[in-house]
Amino acid sequence: MIAPFCSVKGLSVRYGQEVALSSVDLDIVKGERLAIVGESGSGKSTLARALAGLLPKRVKIEGEITWPALGHAPLPGRDFGFVFQDPGTSLNPVLTIGEQVAEAARQHLRLDWRQAYARAEELLERVRIPQSASVMRAFPHQLSGGQRQRVVIAAAIAANPALLIADEATSALDVVVQAEIVRLLDGLVREEGMTLLFITHDIALASGFVDRVAVFRNGELLEAGPVRSVLSSPSHRYTAALISSHRDLSTQPLITEAVS
Repeated sequence: MIAPFCSVKGLSVRYGQEVALSSVDLDIVKGERLAIVGESGSGKSTLARALAGLLPKRVKIEGEITWPALGHAPLPGRDFGFVFQDPGTSLNPVLTIGEQVAEAARQHLRLDWRQAYARAEELLERVRIPQSASVMRAFPHQLSGGQRQRVVIAAAIAANPALLIADEATSALDVVVQAEIVRLLDGLVREEGMTLLFITHDIALASGFVDRVAVFRNGELLEAGPVRSVLSSPSHRYTAALISSHRDLSTQPLITEAVS
């Protein structure tokens, strides 16, 4: 039996008296694209931050998170990259795009600045930002929301991480740009063999390109399985309600276009 990339056992997270996650068991398979789906407050972002070691010190954590395939606790930036919801708050407004992406490459790959800048421009081209040389000299406020999110993705993959965590990475964008970002993420993880954890409230968006889906509500994992199985035969009423709240998932022109 192949060891899971990441194994979550009995994970519970509390903020004071508030339960954010309750006894979650979930294995993440190396190379898979897994969507964590649920409404606001369901615990999906708490799970992502727990995996990344980004929870505040005041929270109470029980259970365990292990990384059998890595053999060690993951190093932020090196073993996993994190893409947050709002690229506007993820980027430093007083540094150029080139400086910020180059810093990610320099820090994790131990490059000198000249090498790091070359790597940064290469990364901007990989995330399909046109005129990457001029964008290197731009500041975040000079870019569109979609361009900023592409920059954040470029920084997140600077060290060729094994895992990419995208936490509501498309929710602040319009539907057309959402499709572009989904297509970009799908292509990158396929090309690099990365594992993708895609956090979203939009089961329709996730259904077009992930392999497996895990549904959360009120801090509990309700069900998990191959995306086609969960969509066609949900085992929980909440999942069925999520699916029914969207138009027919089998005829999603935007999603189909995004991953073609």
